[in-house]
Amino acid sequence: MLYTEKRVTLKDGREAVLRAPRETDAEALTEYMIRRAEETDFMLRDPDECGTPEETAVSIRGITASPINMMIVCEVWGEIAGCCELHRLNLRKTFHRAELSAGTLKAYWGLGIGTILFQEMIGVARKSGITQLELAVFEGNERA
Repeated sequence: MLYTEKRVTLKDGREAVLRAPRETDAEALTEYMIRRAEETDFMLRDPDECGTPEETAVSIRGITASPINMMIVCEVWGEIAGCCELHRLNLRKTFHRAELSAGTLKAYWGLGIGTILFQEMIGVARKSGITQLELAVFEGNERA
């Protein structure tokens, strides 16, 4: 599923752009994932497990072509500040369920980006007939 671009105002007054990822984002998105993994132990991947820009480009092509999965990138002043992914479970008995994952760079914590991304994905889920969203959280991650 492709997300329709939207502009939102963050808690500090800056404007952020929510949009679908583009294949041209592969290098920046890979750098974002590495940086995010370096900044917190609450991500599933370590920095060396974030892949290459080429692998990220393949992932972007897959998610943007998918009729059931979605990614939203949050961009602030041209920098990827956060992103959120929704992966729908693709069996008849689990098609009402989806897994969510999200993250924000430390420089953008406390600005409401995570909340905005989750609200957007909840809206997408409702429109898509998803009635159960699942989020795995590390123990001690109070913000999540």
